Amino acid sequence: MNRKKKVIVAMSGGVDSSVAAVLLKEQGHEVIGVIMRIWGGDGPMEEGGRHACYGPGEEEDIDDARRVAGRLEIPFHVFDLREDYRATVLDYTRLEYLSGRTPNPCIRCNQMVKLGGLLEKVRDSGLIFDHVATGHYARVKYDGERQRYLLMKARDLEKDQSYGLYSLSQEQLGICLFPLGGHTKQEVRERAVDAGLEVSDKIESQDFMAGGHARLFEAAARPGPILDHQGRTIGEHRGIPFYTIGQRRGLGLPSSEPFYVMDIDQTRNAVIVGTKAKLYKSACTASGLNWISIKELEDPIEVKAKIRYRHEEAGVTIAPLEDDRVRVHFEKPQMAITPGQAIVFYDDDVIVGGGTIELG
Repeated sequence: MNRKKKVIVAMSGGVDSSVAAVLLKEQGHEVIGVIMRIWGGDGPMEEGGRHACYGPGEEEDIDDARRVAGRLEIPFHVFDLREDYRATVLDYTRLEYLSGRTPNPCIRCNQMVKLGGLLEKVRDSGLIFDHVATGHYARVKYDGERQRYLLMKARDLEKDQSYGLYSLSQEQLGICLFPLGGHTKQEVRERAVDAGLEVSDKIESQDFMAGGHARLFEAAARPGPILDHQGRTIGEHRGIPFYTIGQRRGLGLPSSEPFYVMDIDQTRNAVIVGTKAKLYKSACTASGLNWISIKELEDPIEVKAKIRYRHEEAGVTIAPLEDDRVRVHFEKPQMAITPGQAIVFYDDDVIVGGGTIELG
């Protein structure tokens, strides 16, 4: 991006998006800071939720972002997306948990709110921009041979967030900038100190569920049976939204061998448990595919796959099915393949595409 552009920076009040703004301004671009107001006062909240990306500490984050914008002498705007966030993220998340699935609120927010509804609000306000930048650790480039925008891992693999961006469209990738993609977290904090930003040592915000947000769904949760793999009742759970496949803690089951959640049966409002060995599966189906490095999947291909953010990549073969689905076969059985979670396919540093896990 050689020509100087007008860039909207989606700020959060944290160090990453603040340094993204610093780097873009240093490059000579016209930078405009924007931030979303999404907290709707939902509760009850656990103590840690104050530092989550969605929580009651939002006004402090907005004030931090405003101070950063003032320090950088860039315009700053706050946009109200509370209704958008509730309809797009909260309602979806609530329904997914109540159906026994484990959703990815952050992935949905990135695609439909931060790089969707927010930009609509910005355009409706009359602000003109060429690109939108965020503080995500990822990279994007245009491949002239494929005539497609490619989403790639960040240089700092410990901070790489490409997994959470797999659902972005070609149109979205075409206007996205990720200034931190070539930097390490330590470098980013050092740049914040050099720029005199007060947020240089601010703690990182927790993700949606780490803030204690399972309690948002407490009113709709119903206690039910915990069953072993033979269908025998061996305990009681407090509501299926509080459980996910692979979970060990919080089951309250006396046993010489630890039990893990193997499955969640919405129809019976039951949590099924078993030993760790029974958690391993060799295949799954994925739906709702978004392809990035290819236009579509026509024939089986061998790639790497991640079945959750911190999962170690595993070798897989993916084959197309009908109805926008693929069948995924793992070279080695994987533990706790979880319906509702994202499965993202990689070819070295490049994201091929991804979708939502469906077992069966």
